[in-house]
Amino acid sequence: MMKYSYYPGCTLKTKAQELEKYALDSAKVLGIELEEQADWQCCGAVYPLAVDEMATKLSAVRSLAAAQHQGEKLVTLCAACHHVIKRVNEDMRSNENVRQKVNNYLELSEDYHGQGEVLHYLEVIRDEVGFDKLAQQVKNPLTGRKIGAYYGCLLLRPSKIMQFDDAENPSILEDFIHALGATPVLYPYRTECCGGYLVVNENNPVSVMAKNIIESAVKQKAEEIVTACPLCKYNLETSKIEMKSKVNVHYFTELLAEALGVK
Repeated sequence: MMKYSYYPGCTLKTKAQELEKYALDSAKVLGIELEEQADWQCCGAVYPLAVDEMATKLSAVRSLAAAQHQGEKLVTLCAACHHVIKRVNEDMRSNENVRQKVNNYLELSEDYHGQGEVLHYLEVIRDEVGFDKLAQQVKNPLTGRKIGAYYGCLLLRPSKIMQFDDAENPSILEDFIHALGATPVLYPYRTECCGGYLVVNENNPVSVMAKNIIESAVKQKAEEIVTACPLCKYNLETSKIEMKSKVNVHYFTELLAEALGVK
C-alpha cells in the first residue's frame, strides 16, 4: 500500500464531490492510501503573481510542511489547487525572501524549505502505479468510447515548475484513457485555456473560448471530454448546454471508477 498525505481543497467538498469520491474509491483498488490532512485550509485558488504577496501562500506551506513532517508526498486532485501548491513549493525552494518571511510568520516547529514533493493524482497513477498495472486492474473496459482529454492551463504551465508533462504535446491523459480500454482522441484545443475565472464577470469571452474547445473535440469525433479541473468542467458544461451539444463532460476519476468497477 502506497501512502500519501492528501490535500482535497474546497471545491471537492462542495461543487466537485464526484472528482474526489471516485478518486478515493479507485485509490483503494489501486493500492493507494490517501490520508486527508487534518487541518488543511483553502489554497487561495489563484497563485499570487505579486512578488511581495506572502499571506496567500501560507496555507499551502502549512500543508506542505505537514506532509513533510509525516515523511509523505503531498497528493492533490484539483488542477487549481495543484497549480497553487506546487508553485508555492517552488517559491519556498528557490526564493530566499519568500522562504524567510513565510517561516518567520508561521513559526513552524521546523522551518520548511521546499523539500517536499507535490504530486497530482494522475502522476501517482503514471509514475508510481503505472499505466500497465492500471490496465490489469480494469474490470469494465471502456471499449469503443472515443474520449478527448482536456488539459487546460493549470496542470501544464509554467512547464519548468509544474513538470507535469510536455506543455505543448502532453500525453498523460491519453495514456490514461488508453489504459482504461477507450480510444483517446487528439484535437487542437486540448491545451487551450477555457477562460477560467473570467466567467465570474466576463462571461462572453469564456463562452467563446469554451465553445472553441468543444467544437475542436467534436470535429475530431470525440464523444466525451475528460478533465481534472472543476472550473474547466463548469465552463465546458455551460457552453455545451448553450451549444446543445451531445458531447459529455466528465472528471477523469469518473471514468477511472467506472472502469475499475467501483462506480
